[in-house]
Formats: sequence, C-alpha cells, structure tokens
Amino acid sequence: MKARHRRFAFIALGMASAGLACAFVLNAFRANVMFFVSPSQIATQEATRTQRFRLGGLVERGSLVRDGDGRTVRFVVADARASVPVTYTGALPDLFREGSGVVAQGRLDANGRFHADEVLAKHDEKYTPPQLERALHEVRASTDANANAGPRR
Repeated sequence: MKARHRRFAFIALGMASAGLACAFVLNAFRANVMFFVSPSQIATQEATRTQRFRLGGLVERGSLVRDGDGRTVRFVVADARASVPVTYTGALPDLFREGSGVVAQGRLDANGRFHADEVLAKHDEKYTPPQLERALHEVRASTDANANAGPRR
C-alpha cells in the first residue's frame, strides 16, 4: 500500500507543478499582451485610458513638430475618421515621415494626447520582386491582347 500512496503523491505533485508552471506562463502572457487601437476607436471611447496599447495609423501631413531639445517630437496619427496627437521623446526610425504608416506604443493621458515610448514606422508594402513584376506585366499584356481581339466563335 505504501508504494501506491507514494506513486499517487508523486503524480499529484507533478500535476500541481505543471499547473503552477502554466499559471506563471499565462500570467506573463497576459501582462505582455498589447492591443492595437486605431484613432477612430479612441474617438468612440473603445480604448481604455489606463492601459498601454499600440496606436496605428498614418502620420498626418504638416503635423510633425520638433521641440527645441531635438529629441521630443509631436505629430498627429490619423485614420479615415479621427486623429490623435502624439508626443514622443527619442530617436525616430529612418522610415518615419509624414503621410506614412506608423505604430506607436504607449499610453493615452486624460487630455487625449498619446505619450509614446516606442515608435515603429511601417514600410512600403508595395514592393514586388523584379521577376514577379515582369511575369505580371506579361500576363497583363497577353490578357489585354486577347480582350482587344474580339469575341471568339
């Protein structure tokens, strides 16, 4: 009987250890999850003001202003329906420019200004390898030639 009790205790201890490890992993995952929010979601009060999140949209043209210290930057992130003013202190990515996509990570203050502690510039997603571009051009040319040839009988 003692061997049976020891085996049961060993299995119970193993299951408790596995459960504790899962709880630690899930807690760490929950603490590091950061939601992506658009300016229009902030305008409709869907975003919470107490949590850190990622704000994404386009940098509004003419909104980029650098402070006298050279490190603090103010700009506006906008989507089709709303805009949010952003303040960031630090070095901006090379691809950051007005009119381009941006993702800023930080918090929203009580006045509706977003204080970013990290800014990521989104790159142009329209790149196509030259070989694929040539192949697509040939397909378009042959499709246009067939369309101009008239109906087949």
